[in-house]
Parts: sequence; C-alpha cells; structure tokens
Amino acid sequence: LADFMTFDTEVLAISCDPMFALRAFADADGLNFPLLSDFWPHGEVSRAYDVFDERNGCPRRSSYVVDREGAIRWAVHNAMPEGRDLDEHLRQLADAV
Repeated sequence: LADFMTFDTEVLAISCDPMFALRAFADADGLNFPLLSDFWPHGEVSRAYDVFDERNGCPRRSSYVVDREGAIRWAVHNAMPEGRDLDEHLRQLADAV
C-alpha cells in the first residue's frame, strides 16, 4: 500500500458485500484503506463498469486507475480466484501520472 501512496493516490476497494461484512474483513486483515459497499441497489456500481456477473451475483475482480478528472486510464479484469499483479498495477499507475 505504501508504494501506491508515493503517487499521491487513493486506494479504494468496492465489493457487493454489505458494509458490516466489509468492516469485519478490513478489521481481520488490518486494511487501512476505504472498502466501499455496492450492496444496495445490489451491484449498481459494478453494472455501471460492466463487470457484474449476473450468473454468480457478484462483480468480476477488476482494478482501475482513474485520473483526477474521473477518466479511466487503465483497467484489468482477473478471473477468480486469480490474484492481482501489484507490480503491473504500479507500472500502470506510474504511466498514468
């Protein structure tokens, strides 16, 4: 997380889980960045980004670099349970700033 902060950025996570589940998850894993709930209306934000999986009732695992004007500069979608390549995320963030 510290590597991401060197770019004067904000890291956010969005999940379709209810906020109380997200709070428990953040507390259990010691996360210190905002976890936002897309619970109700269920998946509205995920649908807006066209990543909501209707069959499974949850979004695909996705990451975005959004600039200060709100434009998406980079996006990647990972299949579950594939993890994120944080080095690639940092490279894309460096290219965007």
